[in-house]
This record gives sequence, C-alpha cells and structure tokens, in this order.
Amino acid sequence: MNFGRGIDNKGDTMSLTLGGGPLAADAPTTVNYSVDGPRHALYLHPFPRRVRAELAGTIVLDSDHGHLLHETGLLPVLYVPMEDVTPALLTATDHTTHCPYKGDAAYWSVTVGDRTAENALWAYPEPKAEAAWLRGLAALYWEAADAWYDEEEKVHGHLRDPFHRVDARQSSRLVRVMLGDEVLAVSGHPKVLSETGLANRYYLPPEAVRTDLLVPSRTRRHCPYKGEAVYWSARIGEREVADVAWSFPHPLKDGQDVKGYYSFDHEALSIDLENQP
Repeated sequence: MNFGRGIDNKGDTMSLTLGGGPLAADAPTTVNYSVDGPRHALYLHPFPRRVRAELAGTIVLDSDHGHLLHETGLLPVLYVPMEDVTPALLTATDHTTHCPYKGDAAYWSVTVGDRTAENALWAYPEPKAEAAWLRGLAALYWEAADAWYDEEEKVHGHLRDPFHRVDARQSSRLVRVMLGDEVLAVSGHPKVLSETGLANRYYLPPEAVRTDLLVPSRTRRHCPYKGEAVYWSARIGEREVADVAWSFPHPLKDGQDVKGYYSFDHEALSIDLENQP
C-alpha cells in the first residue's frame, strides 16, 4: 500500500483552491450547487494577525492588514498594503509579468545593506476589473525573505491556511512496515493523522519500530502545521535506503499528538494495514 511521499508540506496540500477544494480545477461533483463563474477562481479575505518578513536582520514587511489570496491551483499568497513594506528598501525594476486573471504585475527589488533580493516584491498597479480589490496591495516572494513571523511565531514554508485542518486519532489497526523480508515496524496501536486533502498517515510509537535498523538522515522538511520533520534511512547489512521514515521531535500544535512517533513511506517499502477485532 502506498500512502504518497513525505510529509506533504508543499504542493499537494488541499485548500479552497487545491486538491479537490470547492474552488479547485478538480472541484468535487458531490455537491448540490453550481459555481457561476470562471474556471480560475480568485478569493481574497483578511488575514487576522500581524505578519512580518525579515531580510539580513531587518524587518522589510510589517503588516496588521494582510490579506490571503486563494487562487485556483496555487497555495494562498499574502498581500499587504504597499505602505507596509519599507519604502526606502525598494527599487523599482523593469521586470513585468502578465496574469490573465489579475493583470500586469510590476516588480521591485528589496535591498538591505549589501543584500538584494531581485524582483522580490510585486503588485498590480492597474489590476483587471474583476480583481480591482488588488489595487494598492503587494506580495513578497516567500523565499526572498530570510524569515517570516506570524505574530511572534516563526513560520516555515508558507502561512497556515485557515481552511486546512490536521487531526490525529488513536487507531487499533495493525500496521506492518517491511523492507524486503525484514520487518521495520509493527504496531496494533498506531495513530492515524488525517490532513485536509491528503491520504491518511499512520504514526507508530517508537517501541514498535526497529530503530536499530534506522540511521539518522540529514533531510529536514518543514510543515507549517506540524513543524520540522527529521528523517531516517534504513540500513540492513550492506543495503541502505534513504529517507524511509520521519518523525516530529519538536512539533507545532497540530503535530503534538504524534510527537516522537514514526511514519513510513518509500517505494521500496511494503506497508500493510489490517483491521483488528
């Protein structure tokens, strides 16, 4: 049984506009309504908390009036009033892009000391009529900043989508993880983690895992909801398979219920589930 790949912290997440959400390109048909509008949807709503972005030790964006833009096929993007980005750090460039749904975007580079993030900020000075509410708002590429803060909490990957949910429940299913003929883990008391738009993940307690067959990996991945995942590779004799398992030793709130537990996924693994009486 294949549960997908990794912790699904980017790209495959579901929101209003991704992964079968109501405004996604693959919107569900199990509804009693129809959407009278374009196939490519835009939805802007206020983000309720203060957000800051830091570059080279300097706060370059600081806003209490941010908005999240949900757009078909994309993760939500934060837009803030232009005045909430430090004007003295901005240099207009001649770079432009065209969006058939929002209009022509203008760009600015952000410079702090000897650090410059080229074309890091964009805005729609004359947005299309159907997106007129973008006038006066600007967005900063997430990777252009060294750090982002939601209030005082440092955030990795992207801001948390208010329409995304993570739940963990105790399960009685028997989960067996094998690499070839070798059992890596087996438990009748796993926790099942359900995350919006993603396949269930089964997390096994450490006492159910052959940790003697696992070696630490350098791989680290950030999930904005669960925290930083550390990875483990399997080593059996001369054979080593990279990044077969991960865990959250210091999870955020949504990962607390699986703290220290192990989840497995790799094409080389066999993961079997069995309902127990």
